[in-house]
Amino acid sequence: MARITGSYPDDLDLLIEGAVEAGVFGGKSDALREFVREYFDDHENERIAAAVALYERERITLGDAARLADVDRWTMREILRDHDVDLRLGLVDEDDAAYEAETASELEYGEDSNDEESPAK
Repeated sequence: MARITGSYPDDLDLLIEGAVEAGVFGGKSDALREFVREYFDDHENERIAAAVALYERERITLGDAARLADVDRWTMREILRDHDVDLRLGLVDEDDAAYEAETASELEYGEDSNDEESPAK
């Protein structure tokens, strides 16, 4: 888990402390995690912008960008194209290859995929 250091107004610190003391949160870190999570849940465009920026700077893979943006890979590809970001093709490392294999094994096909007429695996 990543660690960050930051500053915020004293009144906000007091509110967080009060919420912890009231049992709303287990600690300040829990409170801050919840605030950030709720922010990105409520602000889809900012969530996508963050994923696009990280992908564009080659900090994350397409799969990571899709996960962070909370969309599937195909939608993420379209989002990146809409933002004029070049797609990087190929696998980055073994973890990326494993993720691709896992994702491929979870793909769902049409309703007829289990019919006798479907090709054997």
